[in-house]
Amino acid sequence: MRGFALNLFGFVFVRKGDITEPGFENHEAIHVEQMREMFYIGFYLWYIIEWIIKLFMYECAYKNISFEREANKYRFDKDYPTRRKRYAWLKLI
Repeated sequence: MRGFALNLFGFVFVRKGDITEPGFENHEAIHVEQMREMFYIGFYLWYIIEWIIKLFMYECAYKNISFEREANKYRFDKDYPTRRKRYAWLKLI
């Protein structure tokens, strides 16, 4: 079962009783790195703008947001958050 989680400024909130998927912690760690390089507010602004644009392009906008694509692509690579290049998500727009 996929759980619901919300990452706000590096603090991850998970609904009580939700079961998270394997790679969940790494996925969120990648988001934290993305947030840091975008100075947090920039991350959320870009996320919303990209979501709105992709809402009209894809059946599922969320899965096609570049931040989500990077985090999902490397969710099982435990070393990725420490060795990733800055702005790696730009290649996945």
